[in-house]
Amino acid sequence: MSRRGFLKASALISLSATSKGLGVSIAKAQEGIPVGTTSKPIRIIMGGYGPPTTSFSLALKRIGDRLTNKFGDMVDVKYVYNILDLGYQGLDILWLVENGMLTLGYQSSSYMTERVPDLGLVDLPFLFSDSSSARAAMDGELGKTLTARIEEKMNYRILGYFENGLRHISNRIRPIQTPDDLKGLQMRVLPSKVHLRTFELLGATPEILDLSEAIARIKADTLDAQENPFANTVTYGVHNFHQYHTATNHFYISRPIFLHRQSYDGWPEALQVEMRAAIKDAVDFQRQLKEKEELEAAEEIQKAGGEILELTPDQMNEFVEAIKPVYSEAREKYSSELLQLVDLKF
Repeated sequence: MSRRGFLKASALISLSATSKGLGVSIAKAQEGIPVGTTSKPIRIIMGGYGPPTTSFSLALKRIGDRLTNKFGDMVDVKYVYNILDLGYQGLDILWLVENGMLTLGYQSSSYMTERVPDLGLVDLPFLFSDSSSARAAMDGELGKTLTARIEEKMNYRILGYFENGLRHISNRIRPIQTPDDLKGLQMRVLPSKVHLRTFELLGATPEILDLSEAIARIKADTLDAQENPFANTVTYGVHNFHQYHTATNHFYISRPIFLHRQSYDGWPEALQVEMRAAIKDAVDFQRQLKEKEELEAAEEIQKAGGEILELTPDQMNEFVEAIKPVYSEAREKYSSELLQLVDLKF
């Protein structure tokens, strides 16, 4: 373990688990819990990286409430809604769950592409025309295949996919109506080679940054641009620093819901069954809330003085033409088995 990783793991001893003052550390929460017995409650710690009011946090609460209502004092559910408040980065949720310090978490699939390269397929720009088609794919054979690939490479059980959603460009310099407008802009992207390549082709100067670092640089005016769903842009306060927003819908990102494998596999079957049902319900719930969040966030952006540009078909076509090499590269990179699960439009 690196020195940084050791220090972060050591810091768990004194973690406060929620912004509401839950006085139990993540590490303490896992100590001495006999899995699969009823002598003590089974501790389930669910974590994320957003305020308690987001659709993701509310979905976690919905899962926890269902389990508590079903099993009563046989389970002890705790929440760490926002690990950023505790000094962690967004990517840290991956190892916190993989090592069992959290029981359940979620993260954008792009963060897993280094270890699960096949996830890069769903990072392709303009792959899904709308949220409905993306949801159908992630709930169908594509999602099942990607779930198996993740579970082969990482110490998880994947039980569903939250919706991060369609993403848009925001910046502090100028309106973006064509790829030429992106030239010279320092831009944050997710840790995905496909995302990096996409924005290189579009003319920006993309840089892979974790969320917390990107927010800090945006606030310091040392980062020009970023891309996110409107709801994320507002949740993290970026709309207070970026005046120009363009509704490009360039990527659709899911957030896999993953559980520490040994914890889940050691549960009684009844708890496993109920967790699967609770997550299925929470996914539908979160996606519905996400639609509302996006509309409300667009209003918040405009209230803050921001401009939201809608591209004409001709303008959108310029973006599509610019990124077509990514599709040629994808056909060379991914297996025919995987490629047949998506519609490669370009």
